[in-house]
Amino acid sequence: KTDKDNLIQRQFGLRLKELRDAKGMTQEDLAEKAGLFRTYLSRIETGTANPTLTVIHQLASAVSETLQAFCDRLKLDRT
Repeated sequence: KTDKDNLIQRQFGLRLKELRDAKGMTQEDLAEKAGLFRTYLSRIETGTANPTLTVIHQLASAVSETLQAFCDRLKLDRT
């Protein structure tokens, strides 16, 4: 994996954690709502797991965000 890949995963995880915290949800709450294991969610939030598009959609829905809105708020270098 490249440094850019790792950065994207970390930024995605941070954004997810921000949204989860803003909703007052625990990792267990979000994992249950998204149909995931809490340990997998933890790995996503820390940037050590690379979720599929399907999982990203499940997570966005679980925090009441559209997939587009969720991704638009990521601070990614779009080059």
